[in-house]
Amino acid sequence: MSTDQAVFAQLQQSRREFLALVGELRPQLHRYCARMTGSIADGEDVVQDTLARAYYELGELKELPAMRAWLFRIAHNRALDFLRRYDVRMGEEFDTVADTTAAADPGPEEALARDQAVHAAVSRFLELVPAQRSCVILKDVLGHSAEEIGVLTGQSVPAVKAALHRGRARLRDLAQETPSAAPRPVSAALVRYAALFNARDWDGVRAMLVDEVRLDLVANWTTEGRERVGNYFGNYGRIAGWRVAPGWLDGREVLAVFKDTHNERPGYFIELTINGGRVAAIRDFRHVDYIGGEAAIVLTNQ
Repeated sequence: MSTDQAVFAQLQQSRREFLALVGELRPQLHRYCARMTGSIADGEDVVQDTLARAYYELGELKELPAMRAWLFRIAHNRALDFLRRYDVRMGEEFDTVADTTAAADPGPEEALARDQAVHAAVSRFLELVPAQRSCVILKDVLGHSAEEIGVLTGQSVPAVKAALHRGRARLRDLAQETPSAAPRPVSAALVRYAALFNARDWDGVRAMLVDEVRLDLVANWTTEGRERVGNYFGNYGRIAGWRVAPGWLDGREVLAVFKDTHNERPGYFIELTINGGRVAAIRDFRHVDYIGGEAAIVLTNQ
């Protein structure tokens, strides 16, 4: 083995050890990031960004930090960077929250607020300004104390309590709004792709791909080009019992993947980028095993 190969193998082993170290925290990081971005898929992108940043920073530290607080602090900052980068702002900057004190919620009201936060659709959190959103997620979804939230977000405890109070009130108002109408039909191309995929007609599926199609098997590997992506379909061909169904998730077309014929709930999803009826990109979340529990996919009748 050459020196370059030995260094590469060492880096790969180091990366695997790091991912094993943070493995138990990844689902919680995703719950936070998905609600901060208002998207299951974008939330996973921020988690990946967080872990990449943490892996880089870890090599610069002199001692191992308190892993949970350290990772959540990075995730919080990366989520805010994501919001700024795509200009998904709610009209109030995160660091302009007034340092005021809100009346403490009584026990039953706080329990109700937590229940509403846990069961609210991921996209609903975009209706809260970032400061409120972060505090509600950390407190009511993930169970952090006001003091811990202050450390993670760089706010005073009174500011945290004020943002939490306002965010909870906003979620209560949203919960009383009329439910949205049934989702619109998905594109004909997605329906066709799903039918070919379920029929294991891999030649038909490949015919729908553009030559430079890109595949992202999230948290595992990426490749591009119709020939290389063809191996991906071969892997699915060796698995029995699964099926896909078109649907909507966070306002995007997706394919819900049922791992077994007896499953009533999708285990994960696949997101396609379709241009002119052809598939330009595939994002498959098969290897993100916690994502199915968060993804509230609305299936269509197609």
